[in-house]
Amino acid sequence: MSKRADTKLFTTKSVFDALTVEDVEHSGDEEAGSDGPPLQPDSKANANDLDAERSKKRQNIITRTLWTFIMIGGFVGLLLMGHAYLIILVMLCQALVYREVTALFSLKDHTPDTLNVDTQGQKDPWSKTLNWYFFAVTNYFLYGESIIYYFKHVVFTDGQLLPFAMNHRIISFTLYTIGFMGFVMSLKRGYLKQQFGLFCWVHMSLLLIVVSSHFIVNNILEGLIWFWVPASLVICNDVFAYIWGITLGRTPLIKLSPKKTVEGFVGAFWSTLVFSVLWGSYFMQFKYMICPVHDLGVSIWSDVQCVPNPVFVRREWEIWGPLQVFLSQILGRPVAVIPYVPYQLHLLVFAIFASLVAPFGGFFASGFKRAFNIKDFGHSIPGHGGMTDRMDCQFLMGVFTYVYYSSFIREHHVTVGSILQMIVSGLSVEEQLELMRDLKKYMQGQGILV
Repeated sequence: MSKRADTKLFTTKSVFDALTVEDVEHSGDEEAGSDGPPLQPDSKANANDLDAERSKKRQNIITRTLWTFIMIGGFVGLLLMGHAYLIILVMLCQALVYREVTALFSLKDHTPDTLNVDTQGQKDPWSKTLNWYFFAVTNYFLYGESIIYYFKHVVFTDGQLLPFAMNHRIISFTLYTIGFMGFVMSLKRGYLKQQFGLFCWVHMSLLLIVVSSHFIVNNILEGLIWFWVPASLVICNDVFAYIWGITLGRTPLIKLSPKKTVEGFVGAFWSTLVFSVLWGSYFMQFKYMICPVHDLGVSIWSDVQCVPNPVFVRREWEIWGPLQVFLSQILGRPVAVIPYVPYQLHLLVFAIFASLVAPFGGFFASGFKRAFNIKDFGHSIPGHGGMTDRMDCQFLMGVFTYVYYSSFIREHHVTVGSILQMIVSGLSVEEQLELMRDLKKYMQGQGILV
């Protein structure tokens, strides 16, 4: 081929390589109705690649949308079925997250500490069995504590469950000690640094994942509203951040998440504040949502009754005198008080945390993925990546909800379960019999037949 022809071909190829997607399509349309020379093969290949990429993105959007509705529908269905099903959901999510996070650190991906170690044909000296053993022991301890605390009236009246309740902590410690000894026995020369690194990795995963999930389960047991509304606020904030971001977003918020914008962050904050009051005010009307659990067999169709926590009792705020006069003149009728429910004020606190703090759980996860050079933690949910990608903010929100509820909202009073625990664990059999005789005598004195 002549030098002139080479130059012409190079120039043509360069032009087509520089075309955008729209230019390629437009050029193809013009070519169909003209007698000019055909497109170069490389340009046709580029156009086909662009079409394939578009089709892939379109399919991904469809899959993501479909599974979004599936997750929402499943979430609402489990909410209606009762507390037990939501607890199972939380435990399943924590198991998937734990698997995804611990899978990032494998001794198979590390070289030995010394070059004198032959690694061919050798198995990972840290068996996955130990990873899951510590996971199981931690769950046994934490959820055992929850069962004993929330179901004292069942545990301390059942002869088969009583030994479990009385010795729960020593059993848990013994099980952990067995796992610790198993780890020490698995130590192998040449892998010591990596094995201790994985030991720390597993324990940090247990702290951030299993302990957080334990608090979320406690929220469910305190009343579904303490789980459902905070989780909804995180989802709401994420959705509004996306909407405001694509609408007005111009200013990058944080380098770890380039798609996050200041406009989306601020817009989502105000939107979540309004949403929290409307959403929470609706669900606080139902006893099924606000009553603490006493029976795991209840569902939306059960007749749930309880004395509401004072934060759900309507109150009236007396308006300042001069302001009463001003409002009465404007509205044309006397206005002396403003009705409100204390829970609505707490909702604003939850909304502020869900908007300003919980997103940093997502930023933390983004930095985590960048550190390991991965796009998603896994593929548990089609179109959404791994379970960790969906739960990063929920863990932080769940822990805050439990701590806030325990500090400012929970009522601390004597219950039948707590008295029963004191009697069983603190009195001898003779003292228990004496207490029964005295209690029977007292009730007969009050005219109550026993």
